[in-house]
Amino acid sequence: MGIVLALLLFGCIVMFHELGHFLLAKKNGIRVSEFAVGMGPTLFHTEKNGTTYSLKLLPIGGFCAMGEDDPDDMSEGSFNSKSVWARISVIAAGPLFNFMMAFILAVILVGRTGYDPTVISDVSDGLPAQEQGMQAGDKIVKLGNRRVHLYREITMYLQMHTGETIEVTYERDGNRHTVVLTPQYVEDEGRYMIGIVRAGGYEKGGLLTTLEYGVYEVRYWIYNVLDSLKMLITGAIGVDNLSGPVGVVNFVDDSYQKTVEYGASAVIGTMMNIAILLSANLGVMNLLPLPALDGGRLVFLILEAIRGKRVPPEKEGLVHFAGFVALMVLMVFVMFNDLRQIF
Repeated sequence: MGIVLALLLFGCIVMFHELGHFLLAKKNGIRVSEFAVGMGPTLFHTEKNGTTYSLKLLPIGGFCAMGEDDPDDMSEGSFNSKSVWARISVIAAGPLFNFMMAFILAVILVGRTGYDPTVISDVSDGLPAQEQGMQAGDKIVKLGNRRVHLYREITMYLQMHTGETIEVTYERDGNRHTVVLTPQYVEDEGRYMIGIVRAGGYEKGGLLTTLEYGVYEVRYWIYNVLDSLKMLITGAIGVDNLSGPVGVVNFVDDSYQKTVEYGASAVIGTMMNIAILLSANLGVMNLLPLPALDGGRLVFLILEAIRGKRVPPEKEGLVHFAGFVALMVLMVFVMFNDLRQIF
């Protein structure tokens, strides 16, 4: 059941991405030859206004065929016949729809379970937070130059900056204070700690608070992805830590197996959290300025907007082709890495 949920989850997220491209293409009068839900052999299809709508056998995504890879087609209604700003909006719509999906799910999740505020419930004896005068009830608002709104952001920041000296800004009785904390290694815990504790549960608020923390929830996952990429680039984590579709399916299945005993409500909450993570992840990754990705196409379109003329299509096509080949090589590596870790 977990594997089925994983495939459906991943398929819905990819389909929503393609839906963004599709809706903006239609709005800009771009001809879409096919919009497909799923991949593989066609189970059902119908045609309306020149577009074939298909349902495919495998529930693992979908696609929107709008001719963006055919630079020679300048006929009326073709992708490349439209203004540069129209094309930018169509390409950017996919990742933006992923962020929208993540936000909608985050609002539902926050409304359902609440949020984790950054108010600390206690400080540990003899550790940096207590030594610098921090107390129970203090609300942490900033770590270094990064504002924080969820306690998970604090936990993640500390994990990403293990052992590093941190400037902490907190509020007490309406006043802000800043202290500099150097994490201390605690033998019993086997990790570096600054000595803050949060033992409270999740809190709920009204509609505006729920919408606000829905934004913070998506922001948390976006920063999570960006910090992970930064660690990968700097060598803090190795390529062996990369995971692809096989790893995602395994992760979702494991999460399902661990929560199913607690009932449907726990499973739904867990799947929604994973969906927010995956949707934000797909949005960020597709905006990276890499050939063959939406971000790579946006680079060429932005250059066209600045220069007032297109980059020669044959050169752009060559760059995207090289990027596609590199991406496929990476996907094969990641797939074998996932399989090695599973088995």
